[in-house]
Amino acid sequence: MTVLTMLLHIVVLVVVVLLHVAYATYFERKIIGRMQVRMGPMRVGWHGLLQPIADGVKSFFKEDIIPERADQTLFRIAPVICLVAMMSSLAVLPFAEGWVLADIDIGLLFIFGMSALAAYGVVLAGWSSNSKYSFFGGMRSMAQVISYEIAMGLSLVGVMLMAGSLNLSEIVRAQGDSLFGMYLLPQCVGFFVFFIAMLAETNRVPFDLPEAETELVSGYSTEYSGMRYAMFFMAEYIGMLMMASIGTICFLGGWHGPFAVPFFPPFWFVLKVYLFMFAFIWIRATLPRYRYDQLMGLGWKLLIPLALANIVVTAGVKALIG
Repeated sequence: MTVLTMLLHIVVLVVVVLLHVAYATYFERKIIGRMQVRMGPMRVGWHGLLQPIADGVKSFFKEDIIPERADQTLFRIAPVICLVAMMSSLAVLPFAEGWVLADIDIGLLFIFGMSALAAYGVVLAGWSSNSKYSFFGGMRSMAQVISYEIAMGLSLVGVMLMAGSLNLSEIVRAQGDSLFGMYLLPQCVGFFVFFIAMLAETNRVPFDLPEAETELVSGYSTEYSGMRYAMFFMAEYIGMLMMASIGTICFLGGWHGPFAVPFFPPFWFVLKVYLFMFAFIWIRATLPRYRYDQLMGLGWKLLIPLALANIVVTAGVKALIG
C-alpha cells in the first residue's frame, strides 16, 4: 500500500467516523424522544435531519472561554488528547475482510492502550480547569476507567483463549467454527461483563458519574465551551463506536452474516454495531444513575470475580478438548 493510498484511506475513515458522530446524536435524540412520547428534533431540515450540522456550526462559532487561573497549556491540549486517542484506536478495527488500516497482531492491546490514554485527557481537563467540580469529575473518571478497564480486559481473555490471537481479524475468522459463527453463547459470561464494563468505560448512563449534572454541573468539561467542549463530545461518541465495534468483533462474529449469508460484509458489521448503539440509548432512557459506592462495588465485587471465573472455566474446557 502506497503512502498516498494510506492517506486516502485515513481521510475516508475520519470523514465516515465524523458523520457517524454527527448523526449518532440525531439517532439518540430521536429514539429517546419516541421513548418519551415526543418528537425529538424537527425544525432544521426534514424531520430535523440537518440538526447535527446546525449544532456543529453553532459549536464552531461559539466563544472559546479559558478560565483566568487555569493551566492554559494543559487546558488546551486535554480535549485533543481525548479525541486523537479515540480516533487512533479505530485504525485497527476490521470492518470486513481486508478493510482495516493497520492489521496488527496486538490489536486488542493497542485499543486498551489508546482508551487508557484518553482517560489522561479527561484527568488533565479536570485538573487544569482549576475548578472543584471539574477536578472531582476528572478523579471520578480515572477511578472508574481503571476499575472497569480491568473487568473489560479480563472479560476478553476468554475470547483470546478461544481464538488463540490478539489480532482482531483473526478473532473474527476464528468464530467461523463456533456456534452460530459467534462467541456470544460460549462466552456469555464474558459478554455480560464486557457489556456492563462498556457502559462504564464510555461514561454512559447508568455510569455517567464523571459528568453527573446534579452533583458536578458537567464534571470535567464544566469550564469548556465552543469547539473544545465539542471535542469531548465527539470523543465520547467515537468511544461508543469503538466499544460497539469491539463487542461486534469479539462476540458477534464481526462482518460475518447469520448462517453464512453471502451479502455485503460491512453491512453486517454496521448492523451489529448499531444494535449496540441502540442498546446504549435504550439504557440511557430507562435506568437511573448509580451511586458512586454502587458503581465501585459492582465493578470490584461482581464483574472482576465473574471475569476471572470465566477465564478459569474457558481455559479448563480448552485444555480438556485439546
